[in-house]
This record gives sequence, C-alpha cells and structure tokens, in this order.
Amino acid sequence: MKWLLAQPGGPVVIVTPRRAVESASLKRLIAQPNVRHHAWRGFHGGHFDGQRVLYAWPDRQHLKDLWNADADATVVIEWGVEETAEWIEDVNPIQLFPGETIDPSPRAEITLEPLPNGVDEILEYIAGMAAGYSSGLKWNEEDKLKADMMNRPERWASITVDQVEANCRALGMRGDDIDTIAGFLQRRKEGRRFNVRSSYRTFQFN
Repeated sequence: MKWLLAQPGGPVVIVTPRRAVESASLKRLIAQPNVRHHAWRGFHGGHFDGQRVLYAWPDRQHLKDLWNADADATVVIEWGVEETAEWIEDVNPIQLFPGETIDPSPRAEITLEPLPNGVDEILEYIAGMAAGYSSGLKWNEEDKLKADMMNRPERWASITVDQVEANCRALGMRGDDIDTIAGFLQRRKEGRRFNVRSSYRTFQFN
C-alpha cells in the first residue's frame, strides 16, 4: 500500500473479493478521501485506466481484469502462487516481500516460430478485431474461428494449444480472449464439435 501511494497517477481504486474487509490496514486506506472501493461482483477491469489499483487476493479468473489495463500503477496482493504464476510470468512485475524488493528480471527476446497454414494471419486478424472492442472478442469472431476449425481441420491439426496461447499473448490479447481461443482448439483436439450460427456455419478463412 505504501508503494502504491508513492506512485504518481490518478485516484486509488481498491478491489476486494467482498465489500466486507477484515484487514485493518486496508480499512484505513479505503477510508481515505478519493479512494474508491469495489467488490468483484459486477465490477470489470476496464475501469482501471488512468488509476492506481490495488487488487486484493484475486484468483486466476479475476487477474484477467488486469491484462492490458492501462492503469497508472497496479499492486496485486497475492492469494496463492498457483493463481498468480502465469500473470507474474507475463507481467514481470516488481515483487514486494517483507524486507525485500525483487526487481523485474531481464527479459530475453521471445522469438515465436511462424504458425503454418495461415494460422498466424488468422490470429492477427482476430487480435485486431478483439482490440477494437472494450469487452474483447465478439460472438461473430468466435463463430468464425469455430467454423474454420471444423471446416478446415487439416489447417489446425499440427497446431498445439500452447502455440496458440503463446502467439495470442505475443499479439497482446486479453486473458479472457486467449483462454477462449485456446479452449476452442483444445475442444476440437478432443473431437468435440461446436454450435455455430447459420450465417457462419460454412465459413472458412482464406
């Protein structure tokens, strides 16, 4: 909390699992003027832009609120290593421990192998479309992906779920959208089919 308040930026927003907070120090911060407090329910991370954010004890699902949020500063109070490991790997944050601060580790340049059969271009298109919406990927783009995976199975046969996740992440996609796309491919590899609206049932990417 001291670190967050020392950062320049907009108003402070605190997000907790519930409105009731047991932590005495958090209660004192919430009571300060111009500090806004939200519970998870009904709150979405798009409200973080231009603010200083303290996100307390998020699980993996709620950490997705922070992906690509343009906050001035962000503090995550960790609930458990398993829930935050992927987020820490991607964000590479300053890590604050009792009596110790660990600076972000130097990042090696990531070179991803091009994906065959036009999948690179498909993911770039999907990422571009998703970036144009504040809520991420729309149903029609999801239907296009699902239809292509069913109508062109050979295109996706050699592509792994890990490859799709890595490329989507490199394209700067939101966590929810990455999980959605990777989930589609995983389901197809399990032999499952999709329900696609009639307008896209025969769709294939060129």
